[in-house]
Formats: sequence, C-alpha cells, structure tokens
Amino acid sequence: MSRRLVVLDVVGLTPRLLAHMPRLRGVADGGFRAELGTVLPAVTCSVQSTFLTGEAPSGHGIVGNGWYFRELGEVLLWRQHNALVGGDKLWQAARRAEPGYTVANVCWWYAMGADVNWTVTPRPVYYADGRKEPDCYTDPPELHDALTGRLGTFPLFTYWGPTAGLPSSRWICQAAEQILADVSPDLTLVYVPHLDYDLQRFGPSSAQAAAAAAELDTVLGPLLDAARARDATVVVLSEYGITDVSRPVDVNRLLRTEGLLRVHTQAGMEYLDPWTSKAFAVADHQIAHVYVKDPADVPAVAKLCAGLPGVAEVLDAEGKAAHGLDHPRAGELVLVAEPDAWFTYYYWLDDAQAPDFARLVEIHRKPGYDPAELFFDPANPGAAKARAGVALARKKLGMRYLMSAVGLDAGARAVRGSHGRLPDDPADGPVLLCSDPTAARDKIAATEVKALLLELAGLSPGGAVGSGEGS
Repeated sequence: MSRRLVVLDVVGLTPRLLAHMPRLRGVADGGFRAELGTVLPAVTCSVQSTFLTGEAPSGHGIVGNGWYFRELGEVLLWRQHNALVGGDKLWQAARRAEPGYTVANVCWWYAMGADVNWTVTPRPVYYADGRKEPDCYTDPPELHDALTGRLGTFPLFTYWGPTAGLPSSRWICQAAEQILADVSPDLTLVYVPHLDYDLQRFGPSSAQAAAAAAELDTVLGPLLDAARARDATVVVLSEYGITDVSRPVDVNRLLRTEGLLRVHTQAGMEYLDPWTSKAFAVADHQIAHVYVKDPADVPAVAKLCAGLPGVAEVLDAEGKAAHGLDHPRAGELVLVAEPDAWFTYYYWLDDAQAPDFARLVEIHRKPGYDPAELFFDPANPGAAKARAGVALARKKLGMRYLMSAVGLDAGARAVRGSHGRLPDDPADGPVLLCSDPTAARDKIAATEVKALLLELAGLSPGGAVGSGEGS
C-alpha cells in the first residue's frame, strides 16, 4: 500500500526566501532539506517535465516554455497538451507498481490530456466576439462546479498580468484542500505561482519580495495542515530561483539589423516572419533559442550573437548536448544571458510599427516571453490604468475592447528579476523540503525527483536515486 504524497511546486522558492517562511521551513523540521539541482533552461515547463519524467529536456522534449514548431512554421508558447511531453510520467511508473494509484494535478503545466484522475488548470472562456473571461478547466467536468461553487470563479487576472497577485495562489491552495478532503488522492500535485510576480517586478533582494514570501507562507498554512491531517508526506520544491537583473537584451533586433530576421506588414503593424527569416530568436527569460534556416549560416550567427552585450554563452550542438538540451525542438543555437541580463522578444525597430498585441497581456500571440506584462506601462502607469478602465467598461457593455496597458520599454524601466540560467550560488537556486526523514540527502538533481517521489510513496526500493545528471 503506497503512502500518500502532497507535492507543492512553490515557484521561485530559494534558501534566501525561506528566512521569511516559517510554515514552509517547518516542513523540514522533522524531515530534511536539500539543495535541488535544476536543468537548462531553468523555466517552468522544462523543469516540471524533468521532475515528472526524470529526464533532461533532450529526453522529454520540453526545451522551454515554448519554441518554434518547425512543422507548423509558428512560434508557440504555453501550450497545454500533455502529449507534448515525452518520457515515462511519474504516475505511469507508480501505477505499474500499484494499479489504481490516484493522482490530482492542481495547476501543474501540461495538465490537459494527462492520464491522471483529477485535473484543474487555468483556462479562460474565449467568446466568439473576442472577449476573454476568467475560468478554469477540470476533469472530470463536474469538478468545475464543485470548486467554483465553493471558491468562486478562478481569478485568472491575478494569475498573470499587471494585477497578478495572491488571490490566484490562494484559490489554487484552497482547491487542493477541497480535493484532498473530497477524494483523498494518493498523489496531489499543486503549483503555487505567487513568488513569480514581485520577484520579477522588483527583484529578489527587494522588500516586496520578502513581503510576498511572508504572505504566501500564511496562505500555505491551511494546505499544509490538511496534508498533515491525512498523514500525507509533504514535498516542497521549486523549479528555479529568480535573481536580480537590470539589462534587457534585444537579440531579435540585432538579427534584424543584420538582415537575418524578416517581418511582414499588415495594417501598419510588423509581424515576425519565421518562414522567410534566415535567423530569429525565441526569447524565454535568460535563455533564447536561435533558429537558423541554413546550417551553413550557424557559425556566422553564433559569432554575431556572442558579440552582443549581455550574452554569456552561445551553445552550439556540442554545448546543447553537454546541457541535455540537444533535442530537435531546440534552436540551432541557444543563448544564455549574463547574470544581470535577460532577453526580450522585440523584433520591431520603431514602436509605431509594433503589433497591437505587444501592448496587451497576450501570452499566446507573442513569439517570446514578455515580463512587461506584469506592469501597467511604466512610462505612464496612470494613463495605462485609465485605458484599462475604459476597456473594462466596454467589456461590461459587451463591446469590443483592447486591454492596452503594457509598455514597450518596461524591460529597461521596470523588470528587476529573471531566471533561466543555471544558478551561480545555491542560496539563489531551487530547494527541496520533505517532511519524511527516511530519504534524507543533502543534494538532489532535478532528474532524481521522480525516483525520490516514488521512494517516498513506497513504490520503489530505498537508497540512492539517479546519477546526479542535470543538477
């Protein structure tokens, strides 16, 4: 008979932040705390997939939060189908040992289509007239009304965007509590995003970061109590640590000025043209995949990128293999930023020709990650909030609207935290806490987490797990 597990992915949790989180520190009081390795890129989708499969990105194929889908000719970020993740999943391994093993996924990524028993994941209502309303997807379907009837609608607009904050993490934790109470899964996976917000806005050294850690610790308390009441082993882990940054790096603008990146224009707006570009980058925090059409151009593009201020490393085929990132989905080159730098997706040279989605919270249309979405336009936040208010009024009247509140220079003005590099200091890297001392160790690699969880569940022999690869 397996032992029940509750696994909390507390995004951005580091040893430094634990100083402000006594409830989380308490998880390890009778168990253990370990330095947790991560993978390159140290971003949500890649690291979560490694935790759940035990493989590096070269094995499971999740080379970032998005990539260039060569078979479609499109850059797509934040896809949701679990079929994109290769490898043997944690719950599949558990069911071979114990048929009937039950799993709840509360907001871990690639949730849709996963062969678990209960799924909850953010999913807006997309109306035919272009409106977007907060909601979530659940499986089984009846779980939707059971959760929203008690907790209210999932607070999507506090999950990401300028108003991102504590309500979304509180809702997720309360949903997990309700699932524990109602169906008591063998394994409950819970994704808690709150530390992602103010650490990127203000930096991990800020007073706001410390305050965010303290308030999240309070929200986590009831869930930790609920897990303990069901005699569940609690594991707390994080995908990456966020570090202080001050420099945006416009790699696509460099490629464009060198005649490698091409755009097409519609209605006065410029759009990245991946079909005809010789090279372009998919920016993802402190990592950028550079896709180069002609293999003969790779050395020249590598040399060009290596000379760009803010670029620390240019990984070619050999470099990607060394980091477990040699997968067909990866760019021909992978750029790693300097510790205080991060990559923008910007490809236009004149803001007047930027596409309309550049000023929106629009994670699925931008060909790269945009932390500017966490801010009302810093150039004039009052005006940005006023525009958002007008848009909200139009929305309530059932009229078309654009929530045009995001600035185009927020990177230079506002973003103070980022991630994606491998950590330079363990104090700024991920950490693992566990309430069960039987599997105690000082360090564990991301590729070893799957085996550790099986061991804690009593579904694999005890002892050392893995080889340390990917740490």
